[in-house]
Amino acid sequence: MCSVYRPPQEEPNASVEDLGFLRALAAGHARLSREQGLELLSRTNLHTLGRWADARCRALHGDALRTYIIDRNINYTNVCNAKCTFCAFRRDSDDSDAYTLDYSKIIDKVAELEAIGGTQILMQGGMNPDLPLDWYLGLLRLLKERHPKIHVHAFSPPEFVEFVHFFNPPGATFEDKVRWVMLRLRDAGMDSLPGGGGEIFAGPVRRKIGLGKCDAESWLTVMYVAHTLGMFTSATMMFGHIEGYADRVHHMWLVREWQDRALRDTGRGAGHYKAFISWPFQRENTPLGRVKDWGADPAETGREFPGDTVARAFNWGEHEDVDYRTLGPQAAEFGRRVRMAGATEYLRTQALSRLFLDNIYSIGASWVTMGPHVGQLGLYYGANDMGSVMMEENVVSSAGTTYCLDEAVLCRLIRDAGFTPAQRNNTYDVLRIHDGAQSPDRQVTDWSRHRARKLHTQAPRQAPVGVAISAKK
Repeated sequence: MCSVYRPPQEEPNASVEDLGFLRALAAGHARLSREQGLELLSRTNLHTLGRWADARCRALHGDALRTYIIDRNINYTNVCNAKCTFCAFRRDSDDSDAYTLDYSKIIDKVAELEAIGGTQILMQGGMNPDLPLDWYLGLLRLLKERHPKIHVHAFSPPEFVEFVHFFNPPGATFEDKVRWVMLRLRDAGMDSLPGGGGEIFAGPVRRKIGLGKCDAESWLTVMYVAHTLGMFTSATMMFGHIEGYADRVHHMWLVREWQDRALRDTGRGAGHYKAFISWPFQRENTPLGRVKDWGADPAETGREFPGDTVARAFNWGEHEDVDYRTLGPQAAEFGRRVRMAGATEYLRTQALSRLFLDNIYSIGASWVTMGPHVGQLGLYYGANDMGSVMMEENVVSSAGTTYCLDEAVLCRLIRDAGFTPAQRNNTYDVLRIHDGAQSPDRQVTDWSRHRARKLHTQAPRQAPVGVAISAKK
């Protein structure tokens, strides 16, 4: 008989400096309130936060293994009807470098993945109104026919929201309509959903940076439908732009609340979030990246960041429609100043996610954006997983990040951090433990051949002056 899910209880009156409370958090016996989470994020010193996040990670995952997966990101189209200010990837359909991959190119990419021992594709793209439902169904059926052992982790919640708009499925509610589409894609070969498009859930921020993208309620509802259908998914957060610190905690809180709901309604053995991954905003080639840094003007020194002012008025979602223009001069620059996040801020945020998200099993280190060695350091700040051997990535790399590692380097990073590398699958089951002489990193005799390389990109970021780009559609 399945046990009833009971989350840890909040202790809102406990001090985040109380060692007994911190030990209870690390053991999974207590739960942070939003206010405590905000205090840890904004005030606790980095090493203390990392210490307790690491303790929580070790309580869940032990001291020995840290994992990775061999998969490939396939961005099947860059045509998108949203106009997110943080994105350098999207194109309009008539842009010279707009593309939609044909089936044969996608199949070739999967064959290349399978040839190196890959087990999964992460397939997502822009929200392209020109692609009918049959295009997706045909692609999924062909993928399963040609590569039946490859797990298809595909189509993020914003894509599903647009599927509902594009395909006009039957159903009395939005949830019904999502389920109608999802069932057909699942039956055609989609195995699970990635957590793309999460960004920041807080309405004032999301309306500023995600023009045309779904709201938090829609994003979370899509994932809940996937969970009720038995699928395992991930959740993500992109921070370090116009948001306040409380907005990051609010984002984690919503993920935790909806995970509680899934675990109560479906049971631990059914669908739910398996992982949470967060990363800082990458500014190059993006409209948002042209916004001024907070503090560049000396007059701003000592003043509160506008995002924090708005987040306080937002009050954990109680004032969803707060108008920053009514908040006085302190908030006047909201959306016109960014507070970028470097390595320290990244590690703080990741560590908090491990402590706050007590009902999520895996926390991923984001070396793709932060670089290999900061990602490695993340294994001491709550992360148990180093993510993917990156064959290809087009969305984040369009904004300037180009780190790419092979399996041997990823294994060495894990081993040099004091752990044993292990290859996993989508559900975080271990497929292979690399503890012997045949491990990928122990086979290398010349590490100069295994340096970080530039990622493959499907389309150029921009054309050189005077040079035309040939579109591949």
